[in-house]
Amino acid sequence: MSARAPSAPEPDDPVPPPARIEALVDAVHEALRAQPLATEHELLRRLEAAGHPEFDRRRLADPLGLFRTHFLLFHCLYRLRERLAAAGEASLEIHCLRIRLGPPEGRGDTLPGGHDPLRDFYLDLGHLRSTDADAVRALLEGFWREAARREARAEALAVLGLEDPVDDATIRDRYRRLARLHHPDRGGDGARLREINAAMDRLLRRR
Repeated sequence: MSARAPSAPEPDDPVPPPARIEALVDAVHEALRAQPLATEHELLRRLEAAGHPEFDRRRLADPLGLFRTHFLLFHCLYRLRERLAAAGEASLEIHCLRIRLGPPEGRGDTLPGGHDPLRDFYLDLGHLRSTDADAVRALLEGFWREAARREARAEALAVLGLEDPVDDATIRDRYRRLARLHHPDRGGDGARLREINAAMDRLLRRR
């Protein structure tokens, strides 16, 4: 079995010089002109193949390197989106599972409407510079906690025959109807009632 490639060393300052960032924005634009639709992973591989060490796949081997690589790519994407929109040249859809270079949104448009907190986050290079290994671990732990919470909620809702999006009033109404239907005093199944009660208890505790 082949040995795992070592992680690429992380630079002391993760923020490249301004001229280098502009060059990376140009490289992202060139990659998307060649193939306008990509996932984040596909775009990273194109940029690595084009010889940009900031996107070396070995940096993805540890959480800090993964965060920095992702952040730098999305910083470049949001910079590129603003550049293209200001020039009326093209639109840019940005999501980790779908990055798409498309036609302009419309004559006179400059930027997508409405406040975009993700844009603000990724355009602020202070986040890239200040986020250390401990902060990345905390982010990951929070992500997995939230994922577990969502999974537990989905399972509990499924017991009630529901799925998100659903409001509390609908959940309470469904619970009351199922509890009446399955109550042993009404000829229902006690085991099913216990399952329904347990599901409702999980939903109440995780609010």
